[in-house]
Amino acid sequence: MKVSIFGLFLLLISVQFSFAQSTSEEQKIIQLSKDKWQWMADKNVDKLKPFFHEKSKFVHMSGTWKKDEELEIIKMGSIWYKKATIHDTAIEVVGGTAIVWNRITLESVVRGNDAKVEFTVTEVYLKEDNDWKLLALTFSSVRDTHEIKK
Repeated sequence: MKVSIFGLFLLLISVQFSFAQSTSEEQKIIQLSKDKWQWMADKNVDKLKPFFHEKSKFVHMSGTWKKDEELEIIKMGSIWYKKATIHDTAIEVVGGTAIVWNRITLESVVRGNDAKVEFTVTEVYLKEDNDWKLLALTFSSVRDTHEIKK
């Protein structure tokens, strides 16, 4: 009886530890996602370049491009991501892949024109050498009443 109670205790401790690790890892990725929006607002390509995976793709309302094109767009200001207000976030981590969904209001300047648009942004991250890298970022236009199912 003592052995089974002790076994149950160890099982409960390991489940709690596993959950805590998962939550900690999810929080780390969510923070990276928030940091990314600030780096984009600041046009900080020095922070973004190592953060964007070499094979990353970016899907916008006007096209799809790769890492170097996205960095050039940010650096030159053809799209200036001035401010992303995050309203809702959901995350799923499966192995070394994480998917983050953010419902945002994006204030930007696109080719010289001010814009304020509601989006759900899907971000895919890949863990490489203990670092999370952004592999894909896709903007989907939505109404402000859109909710992310968690």
